[in-house]
Amino acid sequence: MNLNIDTAFMLEVSPRVFQYVHVTLSLTFIASLIALCIGTTLALIATYRIRLLYPLSRVYISFFRGTPLLVQLFLLYYGIPQIIPQFSRMNAYTAAFIGLGLHSAAYMAESIRGAIQSIDKGQIEACLSVGMTPWQGMKRIVLPQAARVAIPSLGNSLVDLVKSSSLAFTLGVPEMLAQAKMSAAATYKFFESYLVVLMVYWLITICMSYFLGKLETRLNKAY
Repeated sequence: MNLNIDTAFMLEVSPRVFQYVHVTLSLTFIASLIALCIGTTLALIATYRIRLLYPLSRVYISFFRGTPLLVQLFLLYYGIPQIIPQFSRMNAYTAAFIGLGLHSAAYMAESIRGAIQSIDKGQIEACLSVGMTPWQGMKRIVLPQAARVAIPSLGNSLVDLVKSSSLAFTLGVPEMLAQAKMSAAATYKFFESYLVVLMVYWLITICMSYFLGKLETRLNKAY
């Protein structure tokens, strides 16, 4: 077994990979906002069992949880423009964060729904008894508490988003994995190139997990 690892090359390629960290972080940030908005909406639809919308929300969640993310990205970027020509103007970066956001929303929806249902229903009844509307009670009382409960699972979804953002490379988005592959193709040092990317992703997820843990601790102290 040949374990000769070219550490000099790893140090050389690391700055090139780090140049694209912002692409990974921006994809994750935008996709997480999309996922959080859609996921919260789906969770509220499921909580209130809104007629017509509830069955559609279950289909949405089943579809995005039950099919591969890579195929979803390909369908969004390569498939839909053939049916709807206006989508042909969409660039790879936009397709990537939309696809990542839609996919992650299905998982966040279940996390948020579970968090909402974990809150004592008596609190809503108390809100109604003091003259609040159901929506006011949900917004002011239930959702803030549900957010605290949902933080761990939402944090896991966020970490998964970071890792899933590497699939943007398959659409042609110039990100860390793309840069590593180009460096490897020029030097045939595939192990070192991909090891650098692996370590960068690991560092990002460690940092995110740390800050999410701090946030969870602070929210728990508030209650």
